[in-house]
Amino acid sequence: MVTPNWELQGCCNRNQNAFLITIGIFTVVILLLWRTFLLTPFKLITVFLHEASHAVACKLTCGDVEGMEVNANEGGSTTTRGGIYWLILPAGYLGSSFWGMALILASTNLLTARIAAAGLGLALFIVLFIAKNWTLRGLCIGFIVFLAIIWVLQELTTVKILRYVILFIGVMNSLFSVYDIYDDLISRRVHSSDAEKFAEICPCCTGCGWGVIWGMISFMFLCASLYLGLVILS
Repeated sequence: MVTPNWELQGCCNRNQNAFLITIGIFTVVILLLWRTFLLTPFKLITVFLHEASHAVACKLTCGDVEGMEVNANEGGSTTTRGGIYWLILPAGYLGSSFWGMALILASTNLLTARIAAAGLGLALFIVLFIAKNWTLRGLCIGFIVFLAIIWVLQELTTVKILRYVILFIGVMNSLFSVYDIYDDLISRRVHSSDAEKFAEICPCCTGCGWGVIWGMISFMFLCASLYLGLVILS
């Protein structure tokens, strides 16, 4: 049995260097293209994972998901009935950060990258049946086709980019989650935000305070993805 190299002794080998360099390149590219339309589909996927996390939390706490929307302005909503509200509310931001970490870690191995791509495609297919607007339906169909093309290229040609696509989506999701928490919950107060609603249930902190806490947790997910990725590749 191989013992994980938690201390990262001998870091960094070729695979670890490639992992860090690729994440660095993706981060620079994302920041340079942040305000352009080229990143819009990937931002909307982050919004999708945010709303899907609300839905998952609702179902896990015995509630019903009545519908989901993702809007072209990078907003979204999930309509739920029942469930445990104080778990459903933070699940959006924190769940999105968690999925970003999961995708980054999945990219370290081709098998797990395949599983991640198949899982994301399945989630998009399921959401097609509860989508309330055509922006979300179009996003689901578009990304299912996109993932299918990347999968075919990986399996049938010399263009082996599936792991890089999963890593890019993971990095994009992690960065956008942290930014979204800052923009929606900390730098400006949106009274209809998840944090403001959560503050009404748990008044020990203001909505901004909960935003800071969620932001710190989200950043910890990002740091954990880098550390665990290095451990896996050691």
